[in-house]
Amino acid sequence: MLDEGFGTLDAATLDIVAATLENLAARGDRMVGVVTHVATLAERMPVRFEVTKDARSARVERAGL
Repeated sequence: MLDEGFGTLDAATLDIVAATLENLAARGDRMVGVVTHVATLAERMPVRFEVTKDARSARVERAGL
């Protein structure tokens, strides 16, 4: 599980990170979880779970492919 500073990366470095994560997933022998608020990174993930919260509860929904 990765949850660290994606919002501080410049566009080129973020692209390298996303490509690396995509390559790990494509190999089929790794599962990588990413926690991010960076939309450009989240959009590249083939399967996403989006968490929304209000004053009373939280909801998790599958998004993506």
